[in-house]
Amino acid sequence: MTAADTHAVRDPELPGKLLAAERDALIPLLRGRPEHDFELRTCCPGWTVRHLLAHCSAALSRVVESRYEEDVFSPAANDRDIAERSGRSLAEIVDELERGMTDAGPVIAKAGGALDGVGLGEWVHAGDVRDAWGEPGAYAGPQVGPALDLLAWITRDRGRPALHADLYDLDEPLLLGAPSGDRPPARYIGDAATLVRLHAGRPLTGTRYELAGAREAELDLFG
Repeated sequence: MTAADTHAVRDPELPGKLLAAERDALIPLLRGRPEHDFELRTCCPGWTVRHLLAHCSAALSRVVESRYEEDVFSPAANDRDIAERSGRSLAEIVDELERGMTDAGPVIAKAGGALDGVGLGEWVHAGDVRDAWGEPGAYAGPQVGPALDLLAWITRDRGRPALHADLYDLDEPLLLGAPSGDRPPARYIGDAATLVRLHAGRPLTGTRYELAGAREAELDLFG
């Protein structure tokens, strides 16, 4: 099997496995931090760590309960979800997040790929928390391999520009996006965390990488 066809078939269990593994690492971290740490700003404009976690817990609860308004996951809907949790304690928000990271996997698996981005987005948001707190492993860590596999599938499924990634921290190259006859694959050389930052639209300050054949904005999945 070549890099070009490694992610040609969806693994329906992958988002749930990623969520469960991240739950086991993130929830103890959240429960061990003092309350004032949750007021720190994140890279998500206007959001503190508390806001971000309220968004994550709400998004996963919606998935588990199949609650999708017409504008679900839009900025306005996200703001409403956060506002609805403004009166809850941090413990209640973290408890809801833990339940969502536990229960959403089977629902995502049955959705045929439509909700795979939620699984990846939750993992990225866990990186946002670590980044805000100066913790190691933001956008990397033990689950970066499964996260990259999911990223490769999602970019292929959505027909994003093909990108050949040579990663310092992985032995094998990774092909993201959908190869086409219109343009050759772009080329990325750098570490896995920066590749995730590029695709998640996260700040690149202090990173070092090479990108040829594509613009950074073309890689942003969530912009």
